[in-house]
Amino acid sequence: MATQKLLILGTWMLALEVADLAADAGFEISGFVENLDPERCVEPLEGLPVHWIDDAAAFAGTHLAVCALGTTHRYRFVEQAARLGFRFATVVHPSARISTRSRVGEGAIVSAGAVIAAYSSIGRHVLLNRGVLIGHHTEIGDYVSIQPGANVAGVCTIGERAFVAMGAVVIDHVKVGAGSIVGAGAVVTKDVPEKVQVVGVPARVVKENVEAR
Repeated sequence: MATQKLLILGTWMLALEVADLAADAGFEISGFVENLDPERCVEPLEGLPVHWIDDAAAFAGTHLAVCALGTTHRYRFVEQAARLGFRFATVVHPSARISTRSRVGEGAIVSAGAVIAAYSSIGRHVLLNRGVLIGHHTEIGDYVSIQPGANVAGVCTIGERAFVAMGAVVIDHVKVGAGSIVGAGAVVTKDVPEKVQVVGVPARVVKENVEAR
């Protein structure tokens, strides 16, 4: 089987990390795509071309794409690429463990050392960073970012575009609302409403009407 060619949406440091993960996962990295600053297309990145988003449309029929932005606002870049006809790769590092009874949506990135237990659902374009643990019967919504070392227990729900920062813990049977932010090292012991920021042990609301990162 021919190696699938892949374009990385993004040109910042996480893009290099995702390119490394995707190469380990067996993809052929063909280049990067920029959509904000045309000047970033002038020089290659790690020896590979950087395409302006409009020019990248020429590759939509032959390449998959994956979005390498840590912010949950990556949905904007993904939607822009989708309008150009791109289909999206699901990148799973070989060292990750995903139960055969769970599913991972298109465009998701499951980084090194991540574990997804049985009967869980990972949405579209989710970022599970290094060493993330996802418990059984847990649902992760589209465009969620879960950062290194975070631990989401069983029978949890993480709403669309939520952001769970490094080392946070969400105990079992807890819901985190859409668009909310769980601070680094926080321990979430009860349901979190939509669009709030929580920090601390146990986690408490410190800001309302937030825009997830």
